[in-house]
Amino acid sequence: MKQLLDKLVKKYETKDFIKNDPIQFPHRYHKKEDIEIAAFIASLFAFGRRDIFIKKLNELFKYADTPYNLISDYKKYHLDEFIYRFIKSTDLIELLRILNILYVKDRSSLEELFYEKNKRFNRVVNYFYSNSNCPDNTGFCFMFAKPEKKSAMKRMNMFLRWMVRDGEVDLGLWNFISKSELIIPLDTHVARLSRKFNLLKRSSNDFTAALELTDKLKEFDETDPIKYDFALFGLGIDETTNQAI
Repeated sequence: MKQLLDKLVKKYETKDFIKNDPIQFPHRYHKKEDIEIAAFIASLFAFGRRDIFIKKLNELFKYADTPYNLISDYKKYHLDEFIYRFIKSTDLIELLRILNILYVKDRSSLEELFYEKNKRFNRVVNYFYSNSNCPDNTGFCFMFAKPEKKSAMKRMNMFLRWMVRDGEVDLGLWNFISKSELIIPLDTHVARLSRKFNLLKRSSNDFTAALELTDKLKEFDETDPIKYDFALFGLGIDETTNQAI
């Protein structure tokens, strides 16, 4: 199994992967703040059909020349008609407003927000909820799944993979945690292939399953188990036609 997965990693973890993946957006920028913001927004929108949400992200990032300017001047852009599935314009504006608080008003960053080791995701999610004016059951709530509800936290784990791992695809911008501490971004493709290969026994696609699969992948590479995300996700995409994640 290790030989197969390693072969698939070599096949999919290449620069060619970037062009059809949401990680293409942070790759467009050079300043750390722009990379962080672009990556975070792109990860939050990474659900549903890849071709559709990538199209919507292209529309969003065209509003401003940089992601930092997008959150700095969000009020001047005509975002009232923006919609992507559960995410309405009010949800998007709320997200940009809170990122504005973080970067512009507080002169902080996503790196500082994620720096907390214990209950990292709780801290991040609580920050956005505590600064939000959105009611429950909105697209904003969908963007920020709550860890206590046993979510697999796929998009947060994907964002961390992008920011921590280095290589031809991932950005390697943060070094306050090691690659061995990352958790697999468990989506439908990864879960399905993991069960097919007997890497995952748990039937629910929840946080416990993500931890179980991560621990299993550490048997193949204890220092960088999440590199196998490329193997499982890439093969899953090749085996399906709807390209939904």
